[in-house]
Amino acid sequence: MKIIETGFDGLILLKPKVYQDERGAFYESWRLEDYKKLGITEDFLQDNVSISRKNVLKGLHFQKNQGQLVTVTLGRIFDVVVDIRPESKTYKKYFSILLDVEDPQQLYMSPGFAHGFCVLSDMAIINYKCTQYYNPHEEGGIVWDDPALDIEWPIESPIISSRDQNFKTLDQIK
Repeated sequence: MKIIETGFDGLILLKPKVYQDERGAFYESWRLEDYKKLGITEDFLQDNVSISRKNVLKGLHFQKNQGQLVTVTLGRIFDVVVDIRPESKTYKKYFSILLDVEDPQQLYMSPGFAHGFCVLSDMAIINYKCTQYYNPHEEGGIVWDDPALDIEWPIESPIISSRDQNFKTLDQIK
């Protein structure tokens, strides 16, 4: 397992060891002792799967006190994580990366980040390991095109749910 620094405290990019041959590929997507050695010590309590088609944009979602480990298991996405911790030196800044099943990487975000993505392939499946159970009273969102964040999304006509379109800016939800 290789760690790639993101410049954000609590946001870690992980590159697992992938074994490939003419038949395909294999890698371990979770091994408790290895992740604890990397400093990811929270217990993961719930796994979620998101299946979306090309040009779907989801987010920017957050769940109070929930960390996530994100892995793409089909397709390719543009993944975005926004630091929403007011005390953080990277507050209101975002980290973005292309996550692709052909080059497996995992993105771990500790609590205090909002997350979103847009699908670049025909279809994408994203797996989330979560450190808290889903609680509708602790969820929130930031509008995907918040001008203060100035995220450079790589698609021109995203497909967005009405719920996500009606989120407020980060400054409006403080």
